[in-house]
Amino acid sequence: MRLGWTTGKYSTTYRAVKTIRVNGKNKTLIVKNFGSDKHICETYGVSDAKAWAKEEVRKMNEEENEETPSFSIELNAGTDLAMNDQRCFNGGYLFLQDIYYELGLDKICAAIRTRHDFDYNLNSILSRLLYTRILYPSSKLSAYKDSQRFIEQPDFELHQIYRALSVLAKESEYIQSRLFKNSMQIAKRRTEVIYYDCTNFYFEIEEAEDDKQYGVSKENRSLPIVEMGLFMDRDGIPLAFCINPGNENEQQSLIPLEKTLLEKFDMSQFIVCTDAGLSSNSNRIFNTYSKEEGTRDFITTQSVKKLKKVYKDWALSPEGWHCYGDSIPKKYHLENLDEDKDWEKTYYKSRWIKEKVDITMDGVKKKVELEQQLIVTYSIKYRNYLRSIRNRQVERALKAVENGAKAVEKKRQNDPKRFIKADHATKDGEVADKTVYYIDEASIVKEEMYDGFYAVCTSLDDKAEAIVKVNQRRWEIEECFRIMKSEFQARPVYLKRKDRIVAHFITCFIALILYRYLEKKLGNRYTCSQILDTLQEMNFMKYEGKGYQPTYTRTELTDALHEAFGFCTSKQIVPIKKMKNICSVTKK
Repeated sequence: MRLGWTTGKYSTTYRAVKTIRVNGKNKTLIVKNFGSDKHICETYGVSDAKAWAKEEVRKMNEEENEETPSFSIELNAGTDLAMNDQRCFNGGYLFLQDIYYELGLDKICAAIRTRHDFDYNLNSILSRLLYTRILYPSSKLSAYKDSQRFIEQPDFELHQIYRALSVLAKESEYIQSRLFKNSMQIAKRRTEVIYYDCTNFYFEIEEAEDDKQYGVSKENRSLPIVEMGLFMDRDGIPLAFCINPGNENEQQSLIPLEKTLLEKFDMSQFIVCTDAGLSSNSNRIFNTYSKEEGTRDFITTQSVKKLKKVYKDWALSPEGWHCYGDSIPKKYHLENLDEDKDWEKTYYKSRWIKEKVDITMDGVKKKVELEQQLIVTYSIKYRNYLRSIRNRQVERALKAVENGAKAVEKKRQNDPKRFIKADHATKDGEVADKTVYYIDEASIVKEEMYDGFYAVCTSLDDKAEAIVKVNQRRWEIEECFRIMKSEFQARPVYLKRKDRIVAHFITCFIALILYRYLEKKLGNRYTCSQILDTLQEMNFMKYEGKGYQPTYTRTELTDALHEAFGFCTSKQIVPIKKMKNICSVTKK
């Protein structure tokens, strides 16, 4: 800043001014008006107004250098806003940007640049696709527009985003493997147990094509879908993903992606944990592997209903149970349990099973021996939970019968209509004139047999309590899919080209990693909606040549963000120089 003045007929007016760059041109900005020489002398009791004003400018420069300057902002109700002058900017993305660069995604983009011939800034495009996917999820066109909300403006055009998608799709495996190795530099990844699950995403199109095929939709929509398989580590951070046609059996997606982990991620020792729907005999055999350079094992949920009769009878038998936490082994009989006293307790039994099973490995069908430990748990709390759900379903089925609903041949697992039965004959066995629909009490009783029971199969010889505890963490991978579908709005997918669809899921995948690291930096103390809402609302009003004034509400969460990342924007105003420094720090 420097001292400026205007000399009139009767007096001289002093002010603090500075030169700033606006749209590539120099502009003189009045920082503060001191007033006329007469006003200064009378107000501050000085004899030399110019010397006083010069000293004030010196003090202001010192404050600015100490990053604690004071600003006077003059607003006039009669002055129009400048045309097309953006004044409000989001700064919440800076926390995501800090993680983006910490994970070395800028270096990944630089490495990709050496293998492709393009002249746009891939790092800038990818980072903005990620920030907008988390903060303002929408189409690629909207992502381009929304990236202009950020303090740092984009340096690319819309058509370059679409070109970049093709490059990202080609480099999908490289990005995933390199990102994993980079993340190991931040903190050790807990990959001794990895979780796998599948989901699908639907398209707003009428006809199937390429990978977009009709299949069993998780949302029960009659639209083409693609299938996504996802591996996650023990801390809930994604490892790798794959995209397959929507009409393929999801059980077949595990082994190819697991081979990618073995070959590209340099992983060799881990336990794969999945649900029953993904754990075919082929997948179990593939993960029953022991060798000097690495071992693999599996843990999978097991339907008690689908067990062979001898094992089902053993699982449902009230005898031979143990209780979690008992210091001295003791056997329990389920029929002797007290509902009030034993409400929170979990009981278990286990045995080893060895049998010949049919598998298909590398396209070859064969019969092999599978040895696994079957662990069954039982709890009164879980039993009553299942029964409360079923009772509500039976009530819905009764209302459906009263309203003339008919039984259906194919029923989903939780469809209340599974309890509706049709009677097409009279009591004498003759064909009835009118079909009668009623509640099938026998099917209710049959289901109640399994209430409270939960089974797990594993190739490990560990204690049952430890195995079940590991399996219970599968909820986190289901949460990953929920975040992608809900908060990140990854569905429906509007892209058509196969490479751009893959790129869409790459951005969703990396965005999920960024979010998970952000969540952990905050100590897992806040919900997803709390974090994202706060980042979206961290806006600033820019005063040209002065700084950025926060317009958000300072909260415990904003303080936690600043403490975790080592910079602070919760000041009355953040000077231009200070904000530039913060932006620079988040890129180191």
